[in-house]
Amino acid sequence: MLEEVERWLIERSWSVSDRPLHRILAAKRASGQTVSVVLPALNEEATVGDIVSVVRHDLMLQAPLVDEVVVIDSGSTDRTSEVAAAAGATVVHRDAILPRLPAVPGKGEVLWRSLLVTRGDIVCFVDADLREFSSDFVTGIVGPLLTDPGLQLVKAMYDRPLTVAGGGATGAGAGQGGRVTELMARPLLNMHWPQLAGFVQPLGGEYAARRGLLEQLPFPVGYGVELGMLVDALHLVGLDALAQVDVGVRKHRHQDGQALGRMAAAIYRTAQLRLARAHLLRPSLTQFERAGDAFEPRTHSVDTEERPPMRDIAEYTARRVA
Repeated sequence: MLEEVERWLIERSWSVSDRPLHRILAAKRASGQTVSVVLPALNEEATVGDIVSVVRHDLMLQAPLVDEVVVIDSGSTDRTSEVAAAAGATVVHRDAILPRLPAVPGKGEVLWRSLLVTRGDIVCFVDADLREFSSDFVTGIVGPLLTDPGLQLVKAMYDRPLTVAGGGATGAGAGQGGRVTELMARPLLNMHWPQLAGFVQPLGGEYAARRGLLEQLPFPVGYGVELGMLVDALHLVGLDALAQVDVGVRKHRHQDGQALGRMAAAIYRTAQLRLARAHLLRPSLTQFERAGDAFEPRTHSVDTEERPPMRDIAEYTARRVA
């Protein structure tokens, strides 16, 4: 791991408990900044209402941290919109935002359009399929932006147990980032953007950023949005303006193998477009393991050496002649 990243892990990786809510609220009052929470949603009637209810109860009614909760429905065929509205969210359909520009399917499209219908100085994105949701997901990533004016983007990190049939967790993989993260995104970042190797959950859907930064970033329309945003933010504001916060455990609906393949392809294509700007290569991979109350990095070299075709080896040629 780069020395710069080792330092960043110490200075820019925190726990949600590092910033008590009273400190965050004091910083919000002093700065006058507003906070928007955005949930991109597609057929999430089973979970979206609970998330909205927790945010409203904990961070609007009990503590005035969040100024608005907005659910962007990207074409649900279930009762996502009705459930979200009943829970107290402002619900906007994706196609109603910027109607002169026809919408295309994809999560990034929804996040991009959400900037047009929110007003917060800080925008906090939360996936709408989370189960057993805690408001720590919001306070954890919004808090550093309110208390540290030098930060621009903060991502959540967490344990992400893989559930099996029946809803139980396998018990394996604590601290790991998810299948697409470990098999696609983490290798890409480690080898091409090694400054970002310290992010435990680079593809996580829970992150907050200043509107001024989001306004300057291109948004890949699909699942590549999180990787693209990290890479572009790194180039625009630098590593020290980025941070991550441990918020505990994230439980959500897992995708099947084919859906994961489509996600991986979108992420790879997003990386391709950015690699066309400047080629970087570092053949090592940093992964993370839970150790007590922290995530510890483990760096491994990546095999890059290749053997030539056997027909180019003299001994092989000699054997064939004999």
